[in-house]
Amino acid sequence: MNRSRTRYLSYIPLILLSIFFLLPMYVMLVTGFKSGDEVGLKYMWDLPKSFSLVNFQVAFTQLAPYLWNSLNVVIPAAVISSILGSLNGYVLAKWKFRGADVIFPLILFGMFIPYQSILIPLVDFMHKINLYGSLPGLVLTHIIYGIPITTLTFRNYYASIPNELVEAAKIDGADLMSIYWNILLPISIPSFVVVLIWQFTQAWNDFLFSVVLTSSKNWTVTVALNNMAGSQIVAWNIQMAASLIAALPTLLVYILLGKYFLRGMMAGSLKG
Repeated sequence: MNRSRTRYLSYIPLILLSIFFLLPMYVMLVTGFKSGDEVGLKYMWDLPKSFSLVNFQVAFTQLAPYLWNSLNVVIPAAVISSILGSLNGYVLAKWKFRGADVIFPLILFGMFIPYQSILIPLVDFMHKINLYGSLPGLVLTHIIYGIPITTLTFRNYYASIPNELVEAAKIDGADLMSIYWNILLPISIPSFVVVLIWQFTQAWNDFLFSVVLTSSKNWTVTVALNNMAGSQIVAWNIQMAASLIAALPTLLVYILLGKYFLRGMMAGSLKG
């Protein structure tokens, strides 16, 4: 009985913390349904007097082109960086070669390079390859910046797989790509779920690269959301509705795929 009581008591701080972290979501949601007269610090916690989707319709109309831009960036960036990370992790974990122990830390070093420190050479590079201001240039940037974390994830996952499995395939005459395609790739789904969700979230929420590397017609949703605020008067009800729309894809990803994300991590994706 004491153990059961202790377990239930442990829920209390968890519930309180959940409420604390969900309060901004509550304010954003109720403000999105309010009219302009109901918006203000005085009425921040009040429920809307009437239920209307007008703010969401206006916000979606303004954000729609940029939502499409974001999808055109995050999907190829997440998929390609995941595939490259899987190949890198496979080679570094199961096909040891001279210099592998140097190359792996150098790849991981890319995780610790601040975005701000490489903006000037990055812009210059994008100009030289004629991708500045375009979505493909932004996709390329997210792919390159995603390779370190995806390589780390897959390398740790493949390192947990017995070497005897690979050695047996080699004895049977399988080459490097055959082993990857027929043996390791089918059992890599948990890791792919982890890195795809991670990369999707990182690319979708990116603001700095988007605002620096793209032209106005190629802005992603985060840049468009920032510019909706204006410079003097902010329509907070429309802004909150737009914020919810912009956050909805990542919320849905974690709501629908969150359990697979946790399973992927527990399957060894993040074991070192």
